[in-house]
Amino acid sequence: MTTHQTDLAHAINHTPMSAYQWLIVALAVILNMLDGFDVLAIAFTAKSIQTELGLTGAEIGTLMSAGFIGMAIGSMGLAPLADKFGRRPLLIIATALSAVGMLMTYFSHSVETIGFWRVITGLGLGGILPCTNVIVSEYASQKWRGLAIAIYACGFGVGAMLGELSAVMLQDEFGFRSVFMTGAVLTGLALVTLIALLPESVDFLNQKQPANALTKLTKIAHKIGKQGNCQLPAQTQSTKPKAPISQLFAKGQLKTTLLIWAAFIAVMSSFYFISSWTPALLESSGLAKEQSQKVGMAISIGGTVGSLIFGFLVSKFAPKSTLIAFIVLSSLAIIGFVFSPTLTLALIFAILVGSLVNGCITGLYTINPTLYAPEFRSTGVGTAIGVGRIGSIVSPILAGKLLDMGIGKDDLYLGASGFILLAVVALYFLKPNER
Repeated sequence: MTTHQTDLAHAINHTPMSAYQWLIVALAVILNMLDGFDVLAIAFTAKSIQTELGLTGAEIGTLMSAGFIGMAIGSMGLAPLADKFGRRPLLIIATALSAVGMLMTYFSHSVETIGFWRVITGLGLGGILPCTNVIVSEYASQKWRGLAIAIYACGFGVGAMLGELSAVMLQDEFGFRSVFMTGAVLTGLALVTLIALLPESVDFLNQKQPANALTKLTKIAHKIGKQGNCQLPAQTQSTKPKAPISQLFAKGQLKTTLLIWAAFIAVMSSFYFISSWTPALLESSGLAKEQSQKVGMAISIGGTVGSLIFGFLVSKFAPKSTLIAFIVLSSLAIIGFVFSPTLTLALIFAILVGSLVNGCITGLYTINPTLYAPEFRSTGVGTAIGVGRIGSIVSPILAGKLLDMGIGKDDLYLGASGFILLAVVALYFLKPNER
C-alpha cells in the first residue's frame, strides 16, 4: 500500500512509537545535555575565574550572561533558518559552533576572550535547542509527546551534573579551562553522532519539498516501520515560502506570541538566576565549597527528576494546568529554600526547586511547538526561547549588580519566587492547541 505524506504524519502522531523514534528522542537528550553542561560548567568555575582574573560581582555576572546572549541570538537568528533550509543541517552547524566555542574557551586567558567564545558557544546552543524541541515534538506520538519532551528536557539536568562533576574533579588539579575542554570533546562526539543518525523533519520535507524529499520520506517511513512509498502533497499557495517571522505577528497569532514570550521570560529568568548563582552565593556566604556544590548538584538532580515527573503527569492531565501548578509550587519551594534552617533541609528544598522549576521549562517546551503551524514552527519556537533568554541574560547581571549594592542573597531568591508567578498570568490567557 502506498503511504502518503499525510498518512505518514498521521501514523507518527497516532501509532505506537518505534525504536527509531525513541532514538531520535535520545539524540535530542544528548544535545540538551550540552546546554546543561555548559550552564553549570560556568557556574561552578565562576569562583575560580573570578579569583584568577580579579573580577567584580558584576563582571562575573556579565561573563555568566555572555553565553545566554549568544543563546538568544542563536535562538532568534539561527532557528528561522531551519524553516528555510531544514532542521538537520541547522543542527549540525549549530553543534559545530558550540564545539568550537568550548574548545577556544580552553585557550582563553582574558575576560574579553572568554566572554567572546562564551557568546559563540551560546550561539550554537541557541540554534540547537529550538530545532531539537521541534524534532522531538514532531517525531513523538500524541500519546507520548509530553513524556518524550520531558525525557528530552531532563537532559539539561544530566548535563548540569556532568558539568559540576567535571568542575569538582578537574579544576583544582588542571584549572578551570579543562572543564571546557571536556565540554568541547563531548560536543564533538555529539556532532559525529548527529551526522550519522539524525533524520530531517517530516513536516519540513512536506512543506518545503527540497531535493530528494520523496526519497528521504520513504527512508524515514521504512525506519519507523511504515512500508510503501511516500507521495508528496501538491504545493499550494499556503505551502510556498513565506517570511516566517512575520507570521508570528499576524492576526490571530500576535496574542499567542506575546503570551508565550512573557511566560518564557518569567520562568527562565528565575531558573537561570538560581542555576548560575546558587553555588557562588552559598560559598560567598561562608558555606564550604564542597557543601555549596552539593546544594548545586541537588538542584541539578531535582531538575532531572522534575522533567520526568512532568512528562508522566501530562499523559493524564492537560499540559497547561500541570504547568501552572508547577509554577505556583516552584515559587513556594524557593521561599522554603531561603528560610531553611539547616543544610539538610536546604538540600531537600534545593531538590524541590530544581525539580519544579525545571518541570516548568519542560512544560513550556511541551506547549510551545503546538502553538505554531509547521511552516514557521522552528521560527516560533526559536523566537520564544530566544526572547525567554532575555531573562536568562538579565537576571545573572542584575543579581551581580544588586550584590555589589549590598542587597542580600535571600532578597534575590524571594524576588525570583515572585517574578516566576508572572508566568501564571500569561498562561491563564494562553490557549495551546493539540496537533
